[in-house]
Amino acid sequence: MSHALAITPGDPTGIGPEIVARMLADPPPGRPVVYGDRRILDRAAAIVGSTVAWHEVDDPRQVAPPGTIPLVSVPWTHGDLPDFGRIDARAGAHALEIIERAGRDALAGKLAGLVTAPINKQAILPTLPAFIGHTEFLAELAGADDFGMLLVVDDFRVLHVTTHMSVRDAIDALTPALICKTIRLAARSLPRLGLAGGTIGVTALNPHAGEGGRFGREEIEIIGPACDQVRAEGLDVEGPLPPDTVFYRARQGHFAMIVAMLHDQGHIPLKMWGMDRGVNTTIGLPFVRTSVDHGTAFDLAGTGKADAGSLRHAWDLAARLVTTA
Repeated sequence: MSHALAITPGDPTGIGPEIVARMLADPPPGRPVVYGDRRILDRAAAIVGSTVAWHEVDDPRQVAPPGTIPLVSVPWTHGDLPDFGRIDARAGAHALEIIERAGRDALAGKLAGLVTAPINKQAILPTLPAFIGHTEFLAELAGADDFGMLLVVDDFRVLHVTTHMSVRDAIDALTPALICKTIRLAARSLPRLGLAGGTIGVTALNPHAGEGGRFGREEIEIIGPACDQVRAEGLDVEGPLPPDTVFYRARQGHFAMIVAMLHDQGHIPLKMWGMDRGVNTTIGLPFVRTSVDHGTAFDLAGTGKADAGSLRHAWDLAARLVTTA
């Protein structure tokens, strides 16, 4: 297994190529290999005022000369380069091609994993109408059916039971079986994160954890039974816990990880705590995958002002996970 990590620059109309160029101006430790089109990457480097010396390779395991960054070329084949700050189906198709190429190389053992810059889902839909997001696409590519979205900011970690669906659909999707599956996945991920034996906190869905059924029965009929089941299996789990206090308790060190019922239930507190340090990690894949915890930021694209902090943190976490694989 290679220890190289692919960096995918995301949608070329967003800030992804710029934050990649900014980070590579001071290359991180390890073996970064960038996938993408050289013209797009050079344009981004010029915008942020840096120069990256590329060394094109056919195989990410090839060693590049000192002072250069390996580049697996995925050419832009759609005419003129796209404008910044707008949804462009050509850009979506190009971003998807890069992700798929890097994902297949990871599955072939040529990479230890992927560190991904942001994409625009609307731009990808004309090419792949069923596309939901990086997480689901890579899981399907890998044939993984037991996976999840883990957000990490410093020592604050949240795994989600449901993610990319409407709140109404997410509530309908909650079942004891799905919640148990997510809690077990959280427990399996703790040793990899150096947190073996840590307590998992499980959020309720309703205010005050339903207050004995006054504000909803999901805690009594769905979430509570799931928590009881995994506790009977020997897992250290507390819940269902009121969502308005569980994240504060996590920040005080009471939990190694939180399992949240809904996308925004977990995303909002983490982004408030440190959006510039947030990392999105897909667990349950046969390779490491981390990502920035922000979008394409069309309003900043092309200005050279985008911060690469989240990408650097995503790289650091991926490099750490590779060593514990």
